[in-house]
Amino acid sequence: MPEATAQSGLSDNAAGALAYVTIIPAVIFLIVEPYNRNSYIRFHSWQSIFLCVAAIAIHLVLGMVPIIGWILVPFVSLAFLVLWIILILKALKGERFKLPVIGDLAEKQAGA
Repeated sequence: MPEATAQSGLSDNAAGALAYVTIIPAVIFLIVEPYNRNSYIRFHSWQSIFLCVAAIAIHLVLGMVPIIGWILVPFVSLAFLVLWIILILKALKGERFKLPVIGDLAEKQAGA
């Protein structure tokens, strides 16, 4: 389990979970020290960014598909919400929960 970051007062688990709250904290954690040196926080930041990009891309594609796409949008949005909550809870517990494809990309970017 990752240990607390002494300089910032914010534990690694809290920072990892906070990375999923919009894309802004994820980008900040990748830029600001000491967070950008921690592979656990970098992993969750990159996974959050890739998840946001995937969600936007999927919503754009579904939005362009008449009727069937429009019907699927609320269900896909609900699935992304559930996934987002799971990722936040896993990060708070100190787990490095990897999503398929996105998790591998995040791990590669984080250097984990």
